[in-house]
Amino acid sequence: MAKRIKIGIDVGGTFTHAVAIDISNYAIVGKVCVPTTHTDREGVARGVVESLHLLIEKSHLNPDEIILIAHSTTQATNALLEGDVAPVGVIALGSSRLNKIIQRQSDLGNIELAPGKFLRTFYTYLEIDESLKEPRIRETISNLVAQGAEVIVASQAFGIENPEREEQVVQIATEMGYLATAASQLSKLYGLRIRTRTAVINASMLPKMLETANLTEKAVRESGINAPLMIMRSDGGIMDINEMRKRPILSMLSGPAAGVAAALMYVKVSDGIFLEVGGTSTDISVIKHGKPQVKYAQVGGNRLFLKTLDVRTVGIAGGSLPRLAGKRISDVGPRSAHIANLSYVAFNPANDYSAEQFRTFQPMSGDPSDYLAIQLDGEERPRLAVTTTEAAYYLKEVPAELGVEVNQSAIKACFAALGKYLQQSPEKIAHDILTIATRKIEPTIDQLRREYKLEREFIHLVGGGGGAPALVPFAAHQLGFEHFLAENCQITSAIGAALGIIRDTIEKNIINPSPADLLAIRQEAVTSVQAMGAIPESIEVSIEVDNRNKRVQAIATGSSELRTRDLSIKKLTTEDILTRAAQILKTDRSQVKIEGKTAFLFAITSVQTRKHFFGLFRESLQQVRVIDHEGILRLQINDGSVVATIAREVKSQTATIIEKLTTYGDAGALLPDLFLLCAAKIIDLSGLVEPSQVLALVEIELEKVPPTEPIVIVAAKKK
Repeated sequence: MAKRIKIGIDVGGTFTHAVAIDISNYAIVGKVCVPTTHTDREGVARGVVESLHLLIEKSHLNPDEIILIAHSTTQATNALLEGDVAPVGVIALGSSRLNKIIQRQSDLGNIELAPGKFLRTFYTYLEIDESLKEPRIRETISNLVAQGAEVIVASQAFGIENPEREEQVVQIATEMGYLATAASQLSKLYGLRIRTRTAVINASMLPKMLETANLTEKAVRESGINAPLMIMRSDGGIMDINEMRKRPILSMLSGPAAGVAAALMYVKVSDGIFLEVGGTSTDISVIKHGKPQVKYAQVGGNRLFLKTLDVRTVGIAGGSLPRLAGKRISDVGPRSAHIANLSYVAFNPANDYSAEQFRTFQPMSGDPSDYLAIQLDGEERPRLAVTTTEAAYYLKEVPAELGVEVNQSAIKACFAALGKYLQQSPEKIAHDILTIATRKIEPTIDQLRREYKLEREFIHLVGGGGGAPALVPFAAHQLGFEHFLAENCQITSAIGAALGIIRDTIEKNIINPSPADLLAIRQEAVTSVQAMGAIPESIEVSIEVDNRNKRVQAIATGSSELRTRDLSIKKLTTEDILTRAAQILKTDRSQVKIEGKTAFLFAITSVQTRKHFFGLFRESLQQVRVIDHEGILRLQINDGSVVATIAREVKSQTATIIEKLTTYGDAGALLPDLFLLCAAKIIDLSGLVEPSQVLALVEIELEKVPPTEPIVIVAAKKK
């Protein structure tokens, strides 16, 4: 039987990693690494192509075996940070009675992208009347180009309701040979200024991103590969390259998104804080109920109608350099060995160091001159770095099973010499380095816990990225969290790109959405991911209603192939499932039971007692954990209910649960969090606010399910 290979390529700040995965068992059948080609004439695309060719050659892959290629990219983010974007001509459209308001909202001037970097815009307002015909539109586009515009945006007041005029402008601009964006293509939300700004930034990226997309696709096709070429999105999903050609803005922050995709699909994190640790910085994000947390993106402090993963970046990582104040470690980072162009002691063949070789130096112009490094005899400047990596290995914080080859004798000799130089014990120095590094990430972890209401006992710190062993184990011990390092953590992001799920989000302003409104937006999301290659049977949709902002959001996800892995994995026995549940719940095997199950999922409960106010009050909570047939934790709720039923009874059972568990407060009724377990799917209904909405979606989700199919309802009062 022929292999079915997915290839993932992650474009990092220093290296571009490529990995080939056999989807039948998630085995890694090949991996390579090349320097990221930031300065190449063809940009980072050159490194993507080089890594792909090298991977195929070294892994002896047959192009016919490859079913998908996906890569992350730093190009969109770098273009904005560096101001490497095209000037945009904006054509605003509207009626005469609103012309002043429209012009005030849609004339953006020059948009600040980063300190000192601006995107130039040129502006024209056209009134929609009988005189607005093709010749006038062509003349307007020509005038904007004459002023300096290279790409065109059409943005109409209330254009999301009637986008025909925007689309007409885009069509004419395209016929004239110019790249163009209609604002309604980027967002279905009201808010002319933000929608226009989002479209302008998208359009400004088009020339550079199209060049990259065309080069990459050409190279892939010349390799004899006919598989879909996908790009990581900023929300953790993937999209096909044709979608990227229209909406390159969706690839912002796709690098961190690839790591989170790996945490979800490869590491199977259901609840935790994911730290992707590189050499210079660490990206920290939250996964809750098996979903990444997202927020609206900002560029230069300007809000966009674009959802990205909520990733917090901290300037500490595996290559961070310590700083000195006299004879003590005063700080660590933000400069790293990579930026300072230093080699790691841990990976250097030298085994002997002396106190006299340590120096403080200035890594780059404008930096403090108190960074610590080693200057070898006869060298003019420091060449070796003592980093968090060396400190972690010295303190034996790095698990031996990782199998990373380091020069242990060099690390030991280095810290012995550093102890003499600072007149302290080597153990204290290493401990100080890692303690200071931990303090850099602790505030971000605390902030994420508060914002997303994470219960401490649910939190695991999950480490990915090449620098994870240097930071995550020690930090977890210091902060009192459980932790684990992702398998193959050095190539986490490349794995995430390969296994990324096709995803799209449809968001609209709807006042008091009816069940019909929800079904319509759901279908729009389903149609979008199907158009990008998702197989219908794989598609899942979650819907969230935001009454405060009058918004409805539908997130559809799907795969480009039906997973074959479930067929090849041996299912655990019932006894194995209960033993696994007891381990997860940290209780005795006799205290857990299976409350409901489907063919692939088990809902496990355990009643546990908590003490409050120094033991004066006791509270009994029913812990609920959903575990799949491989023993992987998929959902956890601290105080929930489980109802085992069949498909034809779900609507009536759900109505009863809603009535029983709805709570009331200042904001009115709060429906319980509801999840349906159906075969291998967990259907999330927790974002809905009206019983009629819940029941309508229950009906549509189960319409093709046999009436006697086992269904499990998991519910919990909202907190």
